[in-house]
Amino acid sequence: GVPCGPIYSIDQVFADEQVKHIGMEHPVTHPELGTFNVSGQAARMSRYEPRTGVATPKRGQHTDEILDEFGFSAEEIADLKKREVL
Repeated sequence: GVPCGPIYSIDQVFADEQVKHIGMEHPVTHPELGTFNVSGQAARMSRYEPRTGVATPKRGQHTDEILDEFGFSAEEIADLKKREVL
């Protein structure tokens, strides 16, 4: 069969009784946008406990940590920022 269902706006998705019943809505708190719902994973696995969603990071929020993992020194990262590469 082909999965199908109604076409909803985001507000309608989270108001749907079936969405509530199967626990597809997860609250996420964002530092600037406040708390709102996101949809959970469609597939459920018996050994996996779905986590509550996490807010999307801001652009560049983890840049320093990622560059550090790739071996860039703090001085190199500062230089890239100074030259507006980052």
